[in-house]
Amino acid sequence: MGDPKKQRKKFFSPAKRWSKERIDTEKDLTKEYGLRNKKEIWKAEFKLRNFTRQAKRLISISTKQAEREKEQLLSKLKSLSLLSATAGMENILDLRINAILDRRLQTLVYKKGISKSVKAARQMITHGHILVNKVKVTIPSYLIKSEEEQSITVYQDSPFSDSMHPEMKKEKKTIKVGE
Repeated sequence: MGDPKKQRKKFFSPAKRWSKERIDTEKDLTKEYGLRNKKEIWKAEFKLRNFTRQAKRLISISTKQAEREKEQLLSKLKSLSLLSATAGMENILDLRINAILDRRLQTLVYKKGISKSVKAARQMITHGHILVNKVKVTIPSYLIKSEEEQSITVYQDSPFSDSMHPEMKKEKKTIKVGE
């Protein structure tokens, strides 16, 4: 069994607590993506910062191990659809926080039309009404891979399975009629 893994901090709070620009941008992001608090923004920034830090380090090194790590980093970011298929290491430095926030399960549930609002998407996820690859996921910040994106569905016995967004109902009806 062994000892538990060492807990590490998953975000850093801002150095300047009362910067008006930062507060305004965080407020806009919170509203747009339906985030619970600013900590979720800081976690996404932390992930983005780690990706860019790793890319900068790997660009400067030219060893066999560095080449393997470059391939692994690029494949990870491409599988998350943060980079295009033809992107290189330099494109990692161009990533913005919106790219990571767009790949969250909460945002994709709303954009697919399963819920009426981003906050409703969050509630559906936390209450266990959303399935990804036929597995119940209760974490709104779960980053969806490109191959998982098509498998986001509503749980069959969910009270939300009938009360889907009207656009989603139209798509389902047209699919059933065509078959």
